[in-house]
Amino acid sequence: MENFISSSDSVNIHYTETGKGNTSIVFVHGWLGNINWWNSQETFLKENYNIVKIDLGGHGKSGKTRQNWTGEQYADDIKTVINQINTSGIILVGHSMSGAYVLEASIDSPKVKAIILVDTLKDLDQDFTPEQAEQFMYSNYRKDFKSAVEHILPQYLFVDETPATIKSQLQNEFVQNDAELAINALKPLYEMDLRKLAKLVDIPVRAINSNATPTNIESNQKYFKNYNYRTIEGTGHYPMLEKPDEFNKILKELIEELTAAK
Repeated sequence: MENFISSSDSVNIHYTETGKGNTSIVFVHGWLGNINWWNSQETFLKENYNIVKIDLGGHGKSGKTRQNWTGEQYADDIKTVINQINTSGIILVGHSMSGAYVLEASIDSPKVKAIILVDTLKDLDQDFTPEQAEQFMYSNYRKDFKSAVEHILPQYLFVDETPATIKSQLQNEFVQNDAELAINALKPLYEMDLRKLAKLVDIPVRAINSNATPTNIESNQKYFKNYNYRTIEGTGHYPMLEKPDEFNKILKELIEELTAAK
């Protein structure tokens, strides 16, 4: 079922709800993404779980009128949707930048029982400042966003094993956006105190990470009260798209572990 609901800044938030089951799995895409990034997971899980997929403000079919680009606002998009769900419990799944936003959305949301991060927040002791983001990313996006998508981003987002069809799909989606939206959509991530946020999360946090960059479990366990991760070999930043079968198997195992532990 396709739905729209207004977030607190009056931006229409698009989401879908399908499947069946007492537990709801809520999927939130990363930067310049959309709900279709989770289609394989929806198909795989909908016989046993209620599946909700959200387009964050400024993304997908959600409204593009956002002026208030903050982590709190993104978290409000998520909370606005999950408050509509009739469920006994929610597991939030956040990819890339949305890892930070599902953490924030989980705080003071008693229906959220666990979080699954996808290739994100892999080392909470590693800082990337707004100044560095300006130097290494935003300046290139302003100069020539299409060129950045084609020539700069691939070295950070993809690996040799990333299927050419996935590279092409994602790059085509990215260039549909202008540089200003691309920058505004990403800025909140680097303005958040992620270590402080992690310490506020009382529920289990699990992660499914690519091996393209390392995960520092010792660092993350200093901040999260209950954190662990699984690794997928030979993918870039989009394991749910690059190796969906393997990703879905791990995801199902984590969901079963988390729901059994309630």
